[in-house]
Amino acid sequence: MAEIINEVFIFLESQGSRLDKKFIELVLKRLESFSYTVKEEDTFVVGFSIIKVENKIKNACNTALLPNGLKITAVDMICGEFLYSQKQTGKLNETFDFEMAVKQIQAGDTNVTFAVESSQTPEQKLNAFISYLISKGEGERICYRKVK
Repeated sequence: MAEIINEVFIFLESQGSRLDKKFIELVLKRLESFSYTVKEEDTFVVGFSIIKVENKIKNACNTALLPNGLKITAVDMICGEFLYSQKQTGKLNETFDFEMAVKQIQAGDTNVTFAVESSQTPEQKLNAFISYLISKGEGERICYRKVK
């Protein structure tokens, strides 16, 4: 994992990001909690997803740095972007356990369960899960918005 963290960190630095290796490690551990093990060939996609979400949040908040209060939200958004990218390119199906990842998420006092609908296929549950991750924190970003 250390090699992947270093490669992603070098990519982030080349793009002007100020995020540190601990943040990258948090992203990778969060992906592991969703039953996805990041491989060496995933480093560019992980780095790209981090830059994409970082810029999205910084632009929405009109800030030069990612606010500390939004880092956990950013981690989930990054994971959503990464999983979406892997799914769209067909790389997610190889090693990802759809059933394991999409049953339930608990963040603080918020609990989201995806496995209740028996009429949904695992892919539909995964799509709902990825959408949830990508759109997470819309309201939280407002707290950090600065006027131009």
